[in-house]
Amino acid sequence: MQSRSPLLTLTLLAVVILLLFQLHREKHYRLELAGINAKMAAMQGTQPPSTSSGAVRAPAPPVSPATEIYRHVSPSVVAVANKALVRRGFFSMQIYEIPQGSGTGFVWDKLGHIVSNYHVVHQADTLTVTFPDGDQYDAQLVGVAPDYDLAVLKIDAPKEKLSPVEVSDSRQLSVGENVFAIGNPFGLDTTLSAGIVSALGRTITSMTERKIRDVIQTDAAINPGNSGGPLLDSAGRLVGVNTAILSPSGAYAGIGFAVPSATVSRVVPQLIEKGHVTRAGLGVELLPDHITERTGIRGVAIYAVEGNTPAAKAGLEGLSLNRRGAVVFGDIVTAVNGHPVSTVEEMRTMFDSCKPGDLAELTVVRNRQTRQVKFRLVEE
Repeated sequence: MQSRSPLLTLTLLAVVILLLFQLHREKHYRLELAGINAKMAAMQGTQPPSTSSGAVRAPAPPVSPATEIYRHVSPSVVAVANKALVRRGFFSMQIYEIPQGSGTGFVWDKLGHIVSNYHVVHQADTLTVTFPDGDQYDAQLVGVAPDYDLAVLKIDAPKEKLSPVEVSDSRQLSVGENVFAIGNPFGLDTTLSAGIVSALGRTITSMTERKIRDVIQTDAAINPGNSGGPLLDSAGRLVGVNTAILSPSGAYAGIGFAVPSATVSRVVPQLIEKGHVTRAGLGVELLPDHITERTGIRGVAIYAVEGNTPAAKAGLEGLSLNRRGAVVFGDIVTAVNGHPVSTVEEMRTMFDSCKPGDLAELTVVRNRQTRQVKFRLVEE
């Protein structure tokens, strides 16, 4: 057996010593770096991230506001399916349930109330609500407000399943603020889109031809299926209910509309309590605008006054006939609470934010004489 060369032995020994020295330097470097991170973390009041092996790990990138909003709110956004019952053949006993439409809704409270659009549930025989995790519930219609394109459903779901969406006051919004929409466009469930408030105070027309005022305009992508879903501010709070788009093709074209939360907060509790919206009014019948316009009269003409109402007791009068059988105009309303009105729609809009029993001041004209009349509004 040949003996090992002394030169080879020295070379191997040198390599071992070099490796030990490198390992020592690397350990010292890690300890020094960990100490620096600990000092920086102490200054910032945080703990340095590390792995179980002691190696320092780079901090995770910050979570975007949109991601945080989606995580927090999306479990409260549901898909609403509208189905109709159809009989096959006139004499057939077989009844089929066919899809009639779909949209979006969101959890309003822990009692299981779900808010959506009226046009989503219109003419539905059966309604189902599906959560993002696939849990599905039969829904009952509690109340509708067609003039505001709002509806309330109710499901029997565990309370831990129900996370109400926090509501903010849409009257505090400004043009240019960031907003987010969560819905089910084209059947693609729980989709998030982002944009800004493009305009405020818009007016759109409901299915009943009534005007919905103070509507929010946004460029957040809203498509068929988004209807009834929440429009959220940068804090993830409800500022509107997505209801319509302006598009030549029927798809997203950069302009969407949402019923403001100020209106939703007023209408939804009434739908839950009564099943309909309580409207404040004068207790009078109004002459249609096209008839009033033909006579050249400016204002809203009273056609008839209901008996035993505050309006009757205040002395308001409607149309009458003179001795010759000609129609004589009574009171013409030209302003409500100091705001000029020229159409029936404008006048009704003035009472949208009022409740029965509220005091109203009318400016009326009769026989070219103008006077102010005050009385309490009644439920219509």
